[in-house]
Amino acid sequence: MRKPAETSVPVAPAIAERWSPRAYDETAEITDAQLTALLEAARWAPSFGNTQPARYLVGRRGDPVFPRILATLNSGNQAWAFRASALLIGVMVTTNEKGEVPYTDYGLGLATENLVLQAVELGLIAHQMAGFSPDAVRAEFSLPDTAVARVAIAVGSPAVPSVLEDPRRIERELAPRQRLPLAEFAFGDRWGSPAL
Repeated sequence: MRKPAETSVPVAPAIAERWSPRAYDETAEITDAQLTALLEAARWAPSFGNTQPARYLVGRRGDPVFPRILATLNSGNQAWAFRASALLIGVMVTTNEKGEVPYTDYGLGLATENLVLQAVELGLIAHQMAGFSPDAVRAEFSLPDTAVARVAIAVGSPAVPSVLEDPRRIERELAPRQRLPLAEFAFGDRWGSPAL
């Protein structure tokens, strides 16, 4: 199901087509080439001083890592994410050999956005989630103190919204996408004064 962004001027197709669906085709598999492309896109994201703080835990449906990641999600996300072709946990590395790494959240965010846009480019869907337990990830995957789990990501192929079964989830899947208008988003000579 497509829900392209309604923009005032055209934007890159992957940006316009990106949204966060929950209806995944539980029979679809992600290929090695697709998964590699997602991770390469993330790997080449910009980062402060090329510190590259982003790391990913990766599980494909059917492998032993997938249910371990799924178990760290909250119950609301587990209810639909089990159908995804892959589940990932975005982790930020907070120190390196030079000391504390600055802007680690920002670096992981940039890498994850690259990953998500690459998914769109490949005809896949991706949904980023805050609803998971970083503590459970730390314990389950033996994360060192210098690594912090920050985001969970479901990736796969789209399905019809009815697979979600819950009427509220289906309604949310079908609802139009919304964003603040540009006048409330970008400011000029003072806060609240539209730039455009």
